Formats: sequence, structure tokens, C-alpha cells
Amino acid sequence: MMMPADLHLETSKVLLRPFTDSDRDAFFLLAAQDPEMWNYFSLNLSDEQQLHRWMQMAAADKQSGSRMPFAIIDKASGQIAGSSSMGNIAYHDLRLEIGWSWLGPAFRSTGLNLHAKYSMMRYAFETLEFERVEFKTDVQNARARRGLEKVGGVEEGILRSHMTMWNNRRRTSVYYSVLKNEWPTVKSTIFAGLD
Repeated sequence: MMMPADLHLETSKVLLRPFTDSDRDAFFLLAAQDPEMWNYFSLNLSDEQQLHRWMQMAAADKQSGSRMPFAIIDKASGQIAGSSSMGNIAYHDLRLEIGWSWLGPAFRSTGLNLHAKYSMMRYAFETLEFERVEFKTDVQNARARRGLEKVGGVEEGILRSHMTMWNNRRRTSVYYSVLKNEWPTVKSTIFAGLD
């Protein structure tokens, strides 16, 4: 089963819909509010040119079928809150990565991230029937690492000098995953009550 190009995912709190070029201004307004958050991101989205490049890369990945980039919509306000993706999609190997995730400052610690991750994990495990969902982050990003553990991610290992960052730093990445046989427990504990 392949993902439809117009895939929408939602819970009571969040709507994930494919992002479009028309979302660029809203993304930029959010991204510019906290330039420090891009220290752990491969591109600095508070820079308009890098934001444009990031959106072009996401669109090309979507066209190739390797990624589904979403705008995260806060249902309470109707506003764009940030973005996340399901990417590195490997249909043969039954796995994908959830990542490229960020929220504007006003939307952090509101439960939106939990709901967004839940909607993507539920789709991967229950609709696509994949065996594995993986995540990666900068080994230095303590906040993101705690967040991945909070959604059930099991730390697997570190890839040294893994990525080139926008500021020419070499990022060391740490991988986490949730497996299909772990999903029922993760869903009934960590995500209990989310719909």
C-alpha cells in the first residue's frame, strides 16, 4: 500500500496535511521566532533562502515517493504550528522515519507534538502495517532526545559525523525506533486516550 499524495492525518487536537508553497510565509513567521532552535536542524529555516531550499527538497522527496511532508495544524486555533514528515520510506523493508519535525515556540509543550507523532505512528503501524518506525536527532539535542523517549523510542545507536549542518558543523546523530510488536503497548500506555 502506497501513501496517497493528499494524505491527511488527524487526532482531536491536530491535523497533519501535506504542506504547499502557500504555507511558506506562515512557516517563516514561526521559524523566525526562535533562531536558536535551528542549531540542531540541517538547515536554518529562520533564513528565507534556506527555508525555500528546505521546502523544495521536501517537495522533491514527496515527488519521488520517499517522503510525506506535513504542515501541523493546531485544531483549536486553526493555525499552522510547524511541520513534520514521514520520510526515508522503504516499502519493501516495511519501515519509515518520522522526523524533520519542528514547532513554533507558542506551540511547544502543548501536546501537539505527542498528537502529531501518534497520528503518524498509528498510520505507519496500523494502515501501512510497517514493522518499524525510526527517528534520529542530533546527539547534542537533549530536548529532542527526551521527546523521542516520551513517545516510546528505544535508543539504538550513534552515527558519528553523520550530517553536514547549515553552519558547517558535523552532526553526530542518535537513532531511536519503535517496532510493530511494541506498538500495542506504546499505544495503550503513552498514547492512551488520544484520538
